[in-house]
Amino acid sequence: MLSIRSLSLLLALGALSAVEAAPAKKGAKAKASGQTQQATAFEQAQQIPQGVSTATDGSTILDMTAMVNNLPLRFKVSAPADQFTTDSGVTGATQAANATGTLGLNILLHGDGGQSFFDFPNQAVQAGLAGVAVLAPDPNLFWGGGSGLDRTDGVAHAQAVADLVATVMPQVVAFDAAKVGFTGVSGGSLLLSGFLMPAHMAQFASAGQQSQVLLNCGGLAPQVAVSADNAAALAATRVHFQSTQQELALLQPAIPAAVQAYEQIATDAGLDAAAVGALQTLDNSPNGGHCEFDEKDFVTGVQLMADSYSAVVQGGNGVLAGTDVNVLNPVPGNENLVFSGAS
Repeated sequence: MLSIRSLSLLLALGALSAVEAAPAKKGAKAKASGQTQQATAFEQAQQIPQGVSTATDGSTILDMTAMVNNLPLRFKVSAPADQFTTDSGVTGATQAANATGTLGLNILLHGDGGQSFFDFPNQAVQAGLAGVAVLAPDPNLFWGGGSGLDRTDGVAHAQAVADLVATVMPQVVAFDAAKVGFTGVSGGSLLLSGFLMPAHMAQFASAGQQSQVLLNCGGLAPQVAVSADNAAALAATRVHFQSTQQELALLQPAIPAAVQAYEQIATDAGLDAAAVGALQTLDNSPNGGHCEFDEKDFVTGVQLMADSYSAVVQGGNGVLAGTDVNVLNPVPGNENLVFSGAS
């Protein structure tokens, strides 16, 4: 599995480890052994309360679960209180279901284990986008299930995320469906690039829509067929791949392969090198380990990229927040990332 370098989520879930499933009875010998069955990461996560709280920028966070395609999708959405629907239960909500709001969405898919869902680094409204984070409906909290680069439930999970945005989110908050972007972190980036982008991007980046995808510390070439309408949408989607000098060993070949695959999709759609370079960028200059974009830590590195979303993929200058590091390197001519080590 993709490692998580911060221990904060593990500590949080460790406090819940006493919530364990009762062991199956296997006779006196098993009973004497004192063996118990550890609760899964998903089960432990459910012990963390949901509800309403306040975001770092004063917005309102609603944390709730909806069944989508028979999968329990827990998600958080952060927006001004008056942008929630009156059916959401948020105090101060004023919107009707399916109302079009002024804000778009930046939807974050966390890495393996769920750290970034609980941290919710994109919770502040930024450049017209409200923050959303979604928890993987998987026992290990892996987006796409499986492990490593083999995401065996990727098709189902990608479909569930797409349907969450289409059918559930409009019942909760008013937003502009023509402005929906994504952030991937580690395993979340695998789900986005391997499954959601090739199979569902037409939902988010067709004519009249604007979408951006920030793929942090992970990437897969498409694992499913790319239809003509999705290929056309991808040729209009702003994509940035962000890695580090000491990326995980198994990701070091996977990320360049994803970069090349998405470049080819844009090229096949008729874009020349200059157009591709304006649309697709990449960087791995930070001298850190997996997701340590600030060269310090997983959590603070992911937060740095969340704070820099607008600067990187919404037409900004590409300089990471609070630094002088510009990450906007065009993909053409820079596809073969060079790493200095492995974490």
